[in-house]
Amino acid sequence: MLIYIIMILKINNENFEVDVDPATPLLWVIREQAGLTGTKFGCGIGQCGACTVQLDGVAIRSCLTPIQAVVDKEITTIEGIANDAELHTIQRAWIQEQVPQCGYCQSGQIMTAHALLAKTASPTDEEIDQAMSGNICRCGTYSRIKKGIKLAAEELAAKSIINTENNG
Repeated sequence: MLIYIIMILKINNENFEVDVDPATPLLWVIREQAGLTGTKFGCGIGQCGACTVQLDGVAIRSCLTPIQAVVDKEITTIEGIANDAELHTIQRAWIQEQVPQCGYCQSGQIMTAHALLAKTASPTDEEIDQAMSGNICRCGTYSRIKKGIKLAAEELAAKSIINTENNG
């Protein structure tokens, strides 16, 4: 017997009331209940990274995460990292470096890279490889992904310097 419980999830700073089995994977709630389809289903076993979102700023696999584990936490999807109509720096870097080929894995790649840059402002090649190692790109755009991350890191650092100069 399935037990459905009404829960409120905070996704991209917006509350969503869902009435589903608490064991339902977050991925399906994001896509079907919240209508946010940027997060993709890849393998369903947490191996490919296409379903990556952030939970309190940490990159997680939404296909493996039951919604009962995310109540009272901040969930961020690819749709939530842009600021109003302006793309996030990592998204602009992805475009500039022409990272996507087929594009299917890219929202998961971007969410993982976004989490990396939030905790490591200027990651080394090793740190990038480590952080991105769980995200599979069937098209093999790994060198462009790394270039995109480095470009975003440089732009974020430049913004930080400008903000420091303007505020100090």
